This record gives sequence, structure tokens and C-alpha cells, in this order.
Amino acid sequence: MKNYTKLYINGEWVAPDGEGACQVINPANNQPAGSVPLGNEHDVDAAVQAANNAFLSWSQTSSVKRAEFIGAIAARLNERKEEMGALICSELGMPMSWSVAVQAGMPAGVMASHAEFPVEMELEESAGSSLVLREPIGVCGFITPWNYPLHQIVGKVAPALAAGCTMVVKPSSEAPLNAFLLAEIIDEVGLPPGVFNLVSGPGKAVGEAISSHPNVDMVSFTGSTRAGIRIAELAAPTVKRVTQELGGKSANLILEDADLEAAVTKGVSDVCINSGQTCAALTRMLVPAALYEQAVQIAKQAMENTPQGDPLSDVFMGPMVSEKQRETVCRYIEKGIQEGATLVTGGVEKPSGLESGAYVKPTLFSDVNNGMVIAREEIFGPVLCMIPYETEEEGIEIANDSVYGLSGAVWSQDADKAKAVARRVRTGQVSINGGGFNIVAPFGGYKQSGNGRELGRHGLDEFIEIKSLQLN
Repeated sequence: MKNYTKLYINGEWVAPDGEGACQVINPANNQPAGSVPLGNEHDVDAAVQAANNAFLSWSQTSSVKRAEFIGAIAARLNERKEEMGALICSELGMPMSWSVAVQAGMPAGVMASHAEFPVEMELEESAGSSLVLREPIGVCGFITPWNYPLHQIVGKVAPALAAGCTMVVKPSSEAPLNAFLLAEIIDEVGLPPGVFNLVSGPGKAVGEAISSHPNVDMVSFTGSTRAGIRIAELAAPTVKRVTQELGGKSANLILEDADLEAAVTKGVSDVCINSGQTCAALTRMLVPAALYEQAVQIAKQAMENTPQGDPLSDVFMGPMVSEKQRETVCRYIEKGIQEGATLVTGGVEKPSGLESGAYVKPTLFSDVNNGMVIAREEIFGPVLCMIPYETEEEGIEIANDSVYGLSGAVWSQDADKAKAVARRVRTGQVSINGGGFNIVAPFGGYKQSGNGRELGRHGLDEFIEIKSLQLN
């Protein structure tokens, strides 16, 4: 069990001005997993001041030196991925094998991929008689979620380091322990004081103080659309840049000529991984009406065959992050039943033998129409809605009939046709025939799924200001 009592500010572990501690609970057994201190607005102010003081020297550090720091952090993350994976397993509940590979291994890979980007800050281009330069935006505030906690932190920290920015990070209260282990690693590699600062605490105090602070130049937030709107409102008076990766209700559009077994089975696993707590999860499965009943039966079998249990055992699914989140998901399941959807499998009862943890059975609804609440709102749990359509045009229309636009998928044995349909799906990314997540491709959404992009070369742009030198 990890119990942290200090914040990381200006290159030192310091006692917080805030009082009390945030208790982290293991959702598999409701036992304590650790704790972190509760910072406040005064701690944020100290962290912002440290970041502001460090910015001038860090932004002028050579690209080679910044790349070396990024590489060193990536190497240490990789060396400690078993420890990191076990820690995230204890606070989030993702099964251990997946936690090591996805929750710890993927962020190490993301960090390593950014070592090639600092040199791009030195690129110059001509525009007529002007010289166009790239400069770091300044002090950044990062407010991050609990579902892929380290990945979401690294996805912001890595490009900020590459660009030459300094930062203040606020991790989620549900899964903050991994952020403190990252701070330990950053301290070990000797990153200059003030470049990275960590302040844990409630969103109302810490998150709002970061968002409204006059010396923070940009805020990057990942979380709910509701919270994203609040952060944008707080940031508006100081006209700081705001990037947001928010909710999703992504459609898995299976075309008539698709490999139905592969498409449906892969779609079920996509909804069940991390217990459905994935913003880009394909939670609406759109199937041609002629294939609908067959697809429902394939999905039912796949869900009922999904191993679920103690995250320290060999299972695919563990618990939800908390009992509160489990209750939220169960309310949506009850809503689906009330709306007239057919509960094919799953439901609100805890799985047999798993009554002590925050477990939700993989749940499948058929006879869903796109106007139902369960088809329109983000449930953030292992709940799949299957919706029939008559024509390809109707399928595309249903896929786009959402306030969200984060992700999606298209399945067809004609790859060119799949790509043509994918171009018409208004989302930030679309998987073609099961194409996997790519850490060097830009990630982000349309509409109320947010603005800006993370990962890869395009993610660096969010941390760059463009300057023109008008030459005589």
C-alpha cells in the first residue's frame, strides 16, 4: 500500500498547505490501496510559480537535452512497469496482465515516441519576406482522469516536455497513486526543478485553481463533457488555450459484407476491456437488419464467455473503478429496461461470487433505437447497445446522430469501401476492420467530444505558439 504525504513542487517533495488525505480504495475488495495528500489553491499557486520560474531556462534548453530527459523517463517507466502495473491494478481494478501491458507499458511507449520531437521546435520556415518560428506556449495545467490514468498524464507531459513547456499536473482522485510514482521517476532522472509539478486534490479546489490561474498559459483536460465545459468557462477570462478530450458514444458500423463473427466478437471485447471505462469504446453496434438476430446471438455468447473476476487472476474484466461508478452504470441499465430495450444478457446484479467488489456483468441490449438514453449518453461501463439499420446510408446517418464524435469503426471485406464509409463518419478516429490503437497517430474528437489532439506529431502542435519575424 502506497501512502504519500507530500506534493512534488519545484523539484522537491513538500508538505501541502491543504489539509487531509484522499483515500484510494481497491475496487476489487473495497480495501485501502493507498492515499495522497489534499492540496489546495495555495499549493497550486506555489506550483504555478515554480513552473513559471523554470520556463525561461527550460524553454531554451537544447532539443538534444530535452530528448535525453524524455528518453530517460521512458526507460525508467519501462523498467518499473511491473510495479506501475500492479499499482494501477490496485487503484483502478484493471486485471494485472492488462494493467502491466496497457496501463504501464503503453505510457512508456508514448513517452519514448516523443524523444524525436524536441528537434522540431528548431525548424524554421519562410513565408514571403517573413521567417516563421515555433515557440513553447508556456506554463501548462493538466487535469487528468482515472480510466487510463498514467497514459492520460504522459499523453500531456511528453509533448509539453518536447516543446519546452513547464507544467502543473492534477491527477484524478480515484486513481492518483501512479502520478506520484511518475513524479518519483522524474525526480530520479534529474529533470530541472519546476518543470514538472504535481498537486493532488479535489477538482473544485485544485482543478478550478489551475484552470483560472492567470499565469497558466494553457489547460489540457481529459474527462466528462460537463467538467470540460466548466474548465473552459474558468479559463475564458484569461483567454488561455484549452484542449479537451471528453466523452464519446462511438458507433461500430458493421456493413452487409463484413465478417460478422469477427466484427461482433471484436466489438464486444472493445466494450468490455477496462470494464467499459474507455471514452472511445464502441458502445453502439450498428448491424444490417437482415443480419441483426444472428449478430445479437454472437454478441450474447461473446459477452457470456468474457472471463470476469479478481484482477489478480487470469481474467479479461475486473471491477468498475468504484462502487459509485457501478451504481451509475446500473442506473443506465435500469433506464434501458424502462425504455423498452431487450436485456439480452447481464443486468444490475453482481456476478456470482463477486459480491464484495464493484463488479458489473457485461450487459447487452437489443431492440435499441438511437433515440433512447442508453444510445445517446455515455454510460462508461460494459454496456453494449445493438441497433439495426436498413440501408448503408441509414447506418451512416445513425452513426453520426450523436452529440459526440470521438471514435468509431467500420467493417467490410472491401477495404476501399470501408475507408470510403469511414471518411463519412464524423469522428476523430475510425478503426477499419479491427485496426488497433496507434500511439503515434493523433487522438481526439469532433463535436462535444472535445477539441485539440493528443499523441504523435499532431499532439505537439497544441503546445506551440507560432511567431513571425518580418524581415527587411
